[in-house]
Amino acid sequence: MSNSLNYRYLKLQALLLLLLGRRHSALTRFDRMLVDWPDDPYALASRAHVLAQEGDRLNAIGVLQQLTARHPEHIAAWFNLAYLLEDIGRYAEAEAAFRRTLDLDPRMDRAWYGLALVLIRERRLDEAVQTLKKNTELQPMSPFGWYQLARVHVDRQDPDAALKIIRHLKRFEPKVANQLERETGLSVARCS
Repeated sequence: MSNSLNYRYLKLQALLLLLLGRRHSALTRFDRMLVDWPDDPYALASRAHVLAQEGDRLNAIGVLQQLTARHPEHIAAWFNLAYLLEDIGRYAEAEAAFRRTLDLDPRMDRAWYGLALVLIRERRLDEAVQTLKKNTELQPMSPFGWYQLARVHVDRQDPDAALKIIRHLKRFEPKVANQLERETGLSVARCS
């Protein structure tokens, strides 16, 4: 079987196994692909994805680190690496990976949001505000960035800025606005 045909055969097998929910068997196909094509971005990314789905974050991180080292322009790999690093509390590394993602694609709103979460966890609230503002510029109708931005304003002792966001959310996400009012003790009705 030719190299190209063997690659496609292993890839098809892996995809079918994933469709059948047989992740472990799919991993063996990706491993076989990596024996012949050790730098293959598809096999590396797929292997990392399946490992993460299986809850093996540390090995998934290792594979994503290989992928980003071998393919430094692979935006999704940097983002996924950052996400997993943030998830296990390795914030400095997560921040660097989110920033690399944003160097490659400054319009990736999810990377701005992820970076903001890291900054919040590190209590770097002024930086988090700027990062969340960028996220909400890129994704103005998503409540997630607005919610976090309001929470950060409260933590920074700036209730007026938080109330402004709550008013804004009342127009298109009233449930999130009401949740913020409950959680923060701020009320648009009392301040109107």
